[in-house]
Amino acid sequence: QVQLVESGGGLVQAGGSLRLSCAASGRTFSSYTMGWFRQAPGKEREFVAAISWRGNTYYADSVKGRSTTSRDNAANTVYLQMNSLKPEDTALYYCAASSRRGTKYSDDYDYWGQGTQVTVSS
Repeated sequence: QVQLVESGGGLVQAGGSLRLSCAASGRTFSSYTMGWFRQAPGKEREFVAAISWRGNTYYADSVKGRSTTSRDNAANTVYLQMNSLKPEDTALYYCAASSRRGTKYSDDYDYWGQGTQVTVSS
């Protein structure tokens, strides 16, 4: 069992930056692929980024070049650094854990956090 708690969301102006954090419980954190997803009002949840247990990273085209995900296995924490934020980045951001390697499909993720809200004003 893995419990995930996101933090770091907030209100930021377009062009600004935020760093989201996801703290995980459980001794097997380092073996999971950790993913970030987001869901805007009226839209489906979409993949943002993922990092495998080896540290391989994957990004959606919409955030590639503007976002970086990283993990600290000693601290059981994964991060999502988002730069050059746009109003279209406004969404509830979720952290998730998967036992599958490097997956971007939400159905492959077994554990989910409650989400942290990111709002980007124009």
